[in-house]
Amino acid sequence: MTVGEDTAGVDMDLVVIGLGYVGLPLVREACRAGLRVGGLDRDTRVIDGLAAGRSHIDDVSDGEVGEMLAAGFTPGTGPHLLAAARTMVICVPTPLSEEGGPDLTAVKGAAATIAPHLHPGDLVVLESTTYPGTTEEVLRPLLEEGSGLTAGTDFHLAFSPERIDPGNPHYGVANTPKIVGGLTEACAQAAAALYGKFVAQVVLAKGTREAEMAKLLENTYRHVNIALVNEMAVFCNELGIDLWDAIDCAATKPFGFQPFRPGPGVGGHCIPIDPNYLSYKVRSLGYPFRFVELAQEINDRMPRYIVERAQQLLNHHGKALKGARVLLLGVTYKADIADQRESPARPIVRRLARLGAELAYHDPYVPSWQVDGADVPAADGELAEALGRADLVLLLTGHTAYEPELLAEHAPLLFDARGHTRATGNPAIETL
Repeated sequence: MTVGEDTAGVDMDLVVIGLGYVGLPLVREACRAGLRVGGLDRDTRVIDGLAAGRSHIDDVSDGEVGEMLAAGFTPGTGPHLLAAARTMVICVPTPLSEEGGPDLTAVKGAAATIAPHLHPGDLVVLESTTYPGTTEEVLRPLLEEGSGLTAGTDFHLAFSPERIDPGNPHYGVANTPKIVGGLTEACAQAAAALYGKFVAQVVLAKGTREAEMAKLLENTYRHVNIALVNEMAVFCNELGIDLWDAIDCAATKPFGFQPFRPGPGVGGHCIPIDPNYLSYKVRSLGYPFRFVELAQEINDRMPRYIVERAQQLLNHHGKALKGARVLLLGVTYKADIADQRESPARPIVRRLARLGAELAYHDPYVPSWQVDGADVPAADGELAEALGRADLVLLLTGHTAYEPELLAEHAPLLFDARGHTRATGNPAIETL
């Protein structure tokens, strides 16, 4: 029996398909609003863990999963939960294919799962990030073919982009404005009524394509501006300019400027992935999206640049990278979370290994770590001891645990790719 099968036939206000970084926080807020929520996920380990009260993502605690279960949340792997559901929200992954375009396999699979259970008056919302036109051109025909119903006439169809920022202590599902674009005005109103039950502000887009584009615009904006400061970091180092100080100065302007800061690359699902959806759509029109493709090129080469700077730093202190003991601090893509998706630490490790460095890593959120199927050794002992044993320390993620004073005291040589230790003034520390 699949987890939750005994609830088949019990009315569900909402079923969320995909219980990852997007779907599970959505379930939590819907449960808090008093909705009876079901959740589908293909990973039986995820479902079994949730049924036992264990969370698998940073933003939802075990205690919150327990509260969700007490409120009637039913996780499962089979489509039985859809039998009596009137609203379905799709929150499945949309990675890039090997060719660099969007892989909509999971979205199509969710549509195939939902379609046989669609009834007149039901609402289907897609939250998974994708290129403009997906809701109408891909999801709609699959739902209509599998159900025999017509979207916009028999059932409601909408797109509402997820805006989850993992690890953000200030903004989550409930207090981040929710964009909704419907296939028809009635579709948009139905989706707005759903989200209005547990989100403070709902913003109506003109249609599904505008809602899809809004998400890509948000992340492409960040992608391009991160690439800008990353390229500036390269030539500012050559010019002897402290870019971090220049950014801090520019940020004092109360209008017309938003600070972005350089780093070892971009990570997570959104920034490294989402702009490629837009580029894919633009290329289908017969011309390149040069801004996005250039930004991707700049950000993709940052791991190589980080290794080159590390090698130069060792050389300056009379040491070779080959055979050097290099300790990486932080292998997640952002501070104080366990999410490793698209982390730039991986290409950095690959290049360091090819150049003969002896590698170890430390990350309080990652007890074990593999790159291309091979284990990367975790640092032994206390952090201070591990710092002292290294010939070079690479700070890639500025976790709170990495107190600048501790690093400055115990690391004999440190390259800081996050600006975490700038205030220490230690001459043995170099900043990107």
